[in-house]
Amino acid sequence: MAGTLFLCPTPIGNLQDMTFRVLDVLKEVDYIAAEDTRRTKQLLNYFEIDQRLFSYHEHNKEKSGQKVLQLLHEGHSVAIVTDAGMPGISDPGESIVQSCIEEAIDVVCLPGPSAFVNALVISGFSTTTFCFEGFVDRNKKKRREHLESIKHLPKTLIFYEAPHRLKEFLSDLHLVLGNRRLSISRELTKKYEETFRGTVEEGLAYFTDKEPKGEFVIVVEGGSGVEVQDFFEDMSIEEHLMHYMVQGMTKKDAIKQVTEDRKIKKSDVYKVSLEL
Repeated sequence: MAGTLFLCPTPIGNLQDMTFRVLDVLKEVDYIAAEDTRRTKQLLNYFEIDQRLFSYHEHNKEKSGQKVLQLLHEGHSVAIVTDAGMPGISDPGESIVQSCIEEAIDVVCLPGPSAFVNALVISGFSTTTFCFEGFVDRNKKKRREHLESIKHLPKTLIFYEAPHRLKEFLSDLHLVLGNRRLSISRELTKKYEETFRGTVEEGLAYFTDKEPKGEFVIVVEGGSGVEVQDFFEDMSIEEHLMHYMVQGMTKKDAIKQVTEDRKIKKSDVYKVSLEL
């Protein structure tokens, strides 16, 4: 029998956010695969957990991922942890999950902290539909192309950004999306937690006067109905459906969104979707 892979979220700042269940799993598994073994060792020491650790991160995910799979096939249990937050969100955890699914290995995800959820909820923007974009490309041209591809989406947009790139990102946001309202959160759950709310221009001015420090989550209000109309008016229904599906929507959700965008019968969209 193959072992089980456990995705164990860790605190994004405040250690009191560690759940009892995650602590129990980390104590009981055979191995822990960590993004940074030094940081994870500090966390385990704090909770008096002595466990076998090895590294699993973006730069060794191919080789280390094979080690994880081998251990699981041998019947061992393995926990995946990131430096902070939920494994699989903007880190290579998603790769090992895909591999486990392909090889019929059980995967258990434990609930816990995730920075973008906190930032979204306290932003004041719609939480009904949203797109998590994570870290955008560091290359200016690719970053602007990315923003251009999503600027008409009628959904709240969520981004991660490092402090030294924040102002450059906000400048491109203003250039491509315009002076929308946004919410910028940093140091979530930590002592100096802060959330700025205002327009993109106001955010730029604020963080020009105040040096950006900490990790940032930027939440931006979605595009307007007029923008959406301009966006899809030259598209076929099939192209419209595919646009949402490549963004990560299920076919069912894409059908619903296209129906709302075009103000047409759901049955008409459904018929087209059968050919996709």
